[in-house]
Amino acid sequence: MPARRQLWAPWRSPYIEAIRPQGGRRLRCIFCAAARSRADRAAWVVHRGRRVFCLLNRYPYNNGHLMISPYRHVGALARLTRAEQAELLETASQMMARLQRALQPHGFNLGINLGRIAGAGIPGHLHLHVVPRWHGDTNFMPIIGQTKIISQSLQALYERLAPDAV
Repeated sequence: MPARRQLWAPWRSPYIEAIRPQGGRRLRCIFCAAARSRADRAAWVVHRGRRVFCLLNRYPYNNGHLMISPYRHVGALARLTRAEQAELLETASQMMARLQRALQPHGFNLGINLGRIAGAGIPGHLHLHVVPRWHGDTNFMPIIGQTKIISQSLQALYERLAPDAV
């Protein structure tokens, strides 16, 4: 059996380090902070619904990577109300349509990581990832060059997805 290879993703370190408790003090939840914020542009919030909202991922896996989260700080899918579950999926559909118009991706990945072991960077506040995909969007750079290329700035993406842009 061949030796296991290590794939490095150093651009994820600021995200991971930002959510770890330091000195025993619990850091604030980025979703709760964005939910309470009145400065949507500063918080990268591109959609607000009645029960859920959507924001840009500051450390995206791909261009256009969004996260949809309930306003309530809840970490388990079973703890969402039926109305929150319905709005979460409806918002995903709306945001995929918005991304389709703005970026013309060839497909999407949707995912919810439940629990730290499953990859949840913020396990206490459930969120749905919406990741646009294009044919050929993965190449040698992340593997050989240890660098993921994101072709658009968060500011430029926000301008295309903000409520007043659609």
